[in-house]
Amino acid sequence: MNRVITIGREFGSGGRELGRRLSEHLKFAYYDQEIISEISRRTALSEQYVQAIVEHQPSVSFPINIGRSFYPAPTPVFDQERSVYREQARIITEMAQKSDCVIVGRCGDYILREYKPLRIFVYADMQSKIKRCREKAPEEEKMTDKELKQCILGIDKKRAKYYQFYTGHKWGDRLNYDLCINTSGTVIKEVVPAVAKMFDE
Repeated sequence: MNRVITIGREFGSGGRELGRRLSEHLKFAYYDQEIISEISRRTALSEQYVQAIVEHQPSVSFPINIGRSFYPAPTPVFDQERSVYREQARIITEMAQKSDCVIVGRCGDYILREYKPLRIFVYADMQSKIKRCREKAPEEEKMTDKELKQCILGIDKKRAKYYQFYTGHKWGDRLNYDLCINTSGTVIKEVVPAVAKMFDE
C-alpha cells in the first residue's frame, strides 16, 4: 500500500506550504488544486463552480458549465454538491492508489481512512495567520486586520461545516488526527525535516 499524508489546515496556518514542502522532501506526489481541476475535467463543471461547492458556498454568479452559455443546473444544488463530493472521493482514492502522495484538505483523511494515512492538522494563532495572509496577499489588497480576521474565521467556519457534514466528525478535533502542528511564529520549512523523519527509511 502506498504511503499517504493528508493535511487539514486552518486558513493562514501554512498547511498548504507544509504539504508542498513535505512532498518535495519525501519525493511524494502532491495534490491540492489538481483535485479541483480533475473534478472539473470529468464533470464539465467550471473550476470556479467546483471550488465554490467544495468550499460549501455554491453561487449562481459562477458559470456552472465550461465553454457554454449559462443554464440552470439540471438537478438541485444539493444533489450537485453530493455528486461533486462523490467524484472528489473517487479521484482522491485513485491518487492514493497511484503513488505515495500528500493530499491537502477536501476530507482526504476521512475518504482515505482505510489506507491508514498520516493525518496531520495544521493550526496557528490569529496573529500568525493574519501575518501569513498579508505576506501572500497581492499588493493591491487593502484589508484591515479586523476585516482579514473576519475573512479567516469565515473560511474556517465553512471548512468546519463542510467537513462535519460529509464525515460526521468535528473538524480540527485532535482525536481525528495523528499529528497536530502549531505553526504560530514558526518558519514552515524548518518544521518539514522533523515531520519527514516519520517516513525516512
